[in-house]
Order: sequence, then C-alpha cells, then structure tokens
Amino acid sequence: MEAAPDGPDLDLAQVRAFVEAAAGAEPHFGRAARRLGLTQQALSKRVARLETALGVRLFTRTGRGVTLTAEGHRFLAPARQALTAGRAAADAARASAHRPLRIDTWGHLYEPMRTLATVVEAAATRPGRLAPEPGAARDFAAVAEALRRGEADAGFGRRPVLAPGEAQDLTHRPVRLEPVDVVLGDAHPLATASALRPADLRDSVLRYPADAGRLDFLTRFADHFGVARRASGPNLGLVPLLIHLAATPTHFTLLPADLPLPAVPGVRVVPLMDPTPLYVWSLVWPKERVPTGLTELLSVCAELAEKHRWLEYEPARDWLPS
Repeated sequence: MEAAPDGPDLDLAQVRAFVEAAAGAEPHFGRAARRLGLTQQALSKRVARLETALGVRLFTRTGRGVTLTAEGHRFLAPARQALTAGRAAADAARASAHRPLRIDTWGHLYEPMRTLATVVEAAATRPGRLAPEPGAARDFAAVAEALRRGEADAGFGRRPVLAPGEAQDLTHRPVRLEPVDVVLGDAHPLATASALRPADLRDSVLRYPADAGRLDFLTRFADHFGVARRASGPNLGLVPLLIHLAATPTHFTLLPADLPLPAVPGVRVVPLMDPTPLYVWSLVWPKERVPTGLTELLSVCAELAEKHRWLEYEPARDWLPS
C-alpha cells in the first residue's frame, strides 16, 4: 500500500470506525458496528479504506478476531484527537446565538415527546435564546452516532445499560422516572385486579412491543421478577399491540403510566405496586462537547422535576434496573 505523496485526506467517518473498533480491552468490529448503528460489513469497509489511504495495516485479522498492529497503536491517540478537532470545527462553524439546541429522541412507542414537549414549553417562557428543537432517530445507537458527528446536540430517551467500554464518550442525566402499568386483555386471569405486584405476572407471557434487543428495560424486568415466558414481534405501533393483547389472554406488556392509549376494546390497564417499576428518561450528550444551552436546559428539567415530582424514588417502594 502507498499513501498519497502529500499525505492522505482523512475521512472522519472512517477514523471514527477505527477508533470505535479499537475501543476497550480487545478490538471488536461487531460491537463497534452496533454502537455506530452500522452493519459489521460496512464498518469493515470503512476501516479498510482508511488503511488504504494511510498505506498501513491498522489491524491484524485472525480467525478469532482482530488485534491492533504497531501502526494501529501509534495511530489511535492522534485519531481520537482528530475526531475531537473535527467536532470542535463543526461547532465553531455552526456557532450562533440563534441556533436551536437539537435534541434527538428515541423510544417512540413510549412517546418521549410527551416529556420533551413539556421541557420545550417551559424553556420558551425563560428569558434568553434557549430554543430546543426536537428531532427523531431510530434508536439509541443512531442518536449516539448523531452526537458524535455533531448532527445533534443532545439525545432524549431511555439510555440502555451498556457493556463495559461502550459509549464512554457520552454522559447522561436522568430527567424523569415514570411509573409503568400492566396492560393486558379483559380475558387475562389477572384483568379484574385493582393493582398487581410484578411477582403476580410470573405465569404470564411478556409481550415485547418491538424487537427484544431494543427493549432492555422489559428484559431486565422479566429477569428480575421471574417472568420466564416472553414473546416479541415487529413494532407496528400501539393499536396493533393492544389488539394483540385483547385477543391473547396469556399475554401482557408494560407501558408508561402517563402514556395516553388509543381506544381499543377489550384492553385493561392495571397499576403495578410492591414495587412499582420506574422507566428512566434521560438526556445524553458528548462528554467533551457540552453544547451551548445545555446547562440551561438541564436547569429547566430540574425545575420541572421538582414541580411534577419526576425524580421521586423510594428504594422500599420502587424498582429501577441496576
């Protein structure tokens, strides 16, 4: 391999793919691809193009995975610096007192906009130029990538419990702890209860409203309270989910207590207690790049949390995934 005589023009998307793949105790293309919201093949192609541009091998491929070469070790620290400089350059180019604070959301079946709309409305009553602008993304991985690229300033949703070494460049703060209710059909054996305990659901089937891999809250609930039987299906929205529950007497799901549900016959909502599970809504942003307006936004969230008791938590009464 030979690099261009005047040195290569680095593609920051390729550099980011390398840095993510090299993160942690052991390089791993599969985990890096998931964090970036890419396929493993797409990530491998980015790294290969970067190696071609540099004229060196950054990884040694083996049957058991990959390891950093000596060149890869030397490139890693400057590569991280290049990503930081790229974000700083983007911020400088876009800096403006009038630029909205872009907040991407995920977890749309649970309607994060219910909470974020309250935050935006409260921010609008403040003096100054704080102007949150909500956006939408597919999932946490997509939001994390948008934050790294500087395409979003912050994210809002449920931050999943991550493996060691994942998303270490991001930080977060809980904004709201929302109780969840049991939702089941009228024909379910527990449908007539005025309230249920999580342990009461052990003999029922937990219905995931989307791919189970994207709903770690439900998985942690089921693991903790001994709900062994689980079923999943595509995310078709709330109405098809409720129709399924109405027609399937053994199934139930969990939804935020304040979530307005469509009017579907044959569905019942029952509060959970002893303990009450809490769904955590958080703001997420890059550790090394605190966007303009974020401090004020966090202040707005703190005021709303005090006013609406959004962050109340009693260990003897409530349950949070560890």
